[in-house]
Amino acid sequence: MNVSTMIPELLEALPLTLAIMFVALAAGFCLALLTTTFRVRRVLLISTLADLYVSYARSVPVVLQLFIAFYGLPVLVGAFGIEDFLSANLAAMVGLSLYHGGYLSEVMRPAYLAVDRGQHDAADSLGYTFQQKIARVVGPQAVHIALPGYGNSIIYLIHNVALIMYIGAADVMATAHLIMARDFNQYQFETYLLLAVFYSLLCLIAWMIIRFFENRASIYTLSNKPAKFSLTASV
Repeated sequence: MNVSTMIPELLEALPLTLAIMFVALAAGFCLALLTTTFRVRRVLLISTLADLYVSYARSVPVVLQLFIAFYGLPVLVGAFGIEDFLSANLAAMVGLSLYHGGYLSEVMRPAYLAVDRGQHDAADSLGYTFQQKIARVVGPQAVHIALPGYGNSIIYLIHNVALIMYIGAADVMATAHLIMARDFNQYQFETYLLLAVFYSLLCLIAWMIIRFFENRASIYTLSNKPAKFSLTASV
């Protein structure tokens, strides 16, 4: 078998790889929004738990977080009498979602705090609720600040998707190793080069999408022009 005949088998594992990645992106984003809200508003005890969660997601190696999800969650749900609940694919989604949410929260929080304090005060003086202030004034400016960091977090997630093979998920990386083992480790260099091209393309697509949104959000670029910070323009 050569590399060209290997490609169809790798493509069969592509949907699962992309599904795990997109679930982690969506769930992690929701977790990051919730965590950032509690870290910004400082709700007693809940904010402390949110800080601990972010510290865990940023401090523990991703592969170890995957092992904790794979071996720890069955113990957790087993306490409620639920058996055979967790598969390797589901554990990969949970582990990567927790990692991505914690990492992304540390992108969102500084972006929120970087918005000029006068914008917060102006929105408060008009009687805006916290939700209205975020949606109409602070949010659009914070989004533009956070976009580069958000792009980096997506790229890191794409890189770390390759680690789910260690908990038994049959993604592209795991499939490539199975093919090489079956064929007595032939074409190792070519196979890894092919995988490098695959992950590079995913990162390139993510970078292009983020760049598109950065250009669309250029109206909120921080500058010394007062008009771009005016509350009227933000509303």
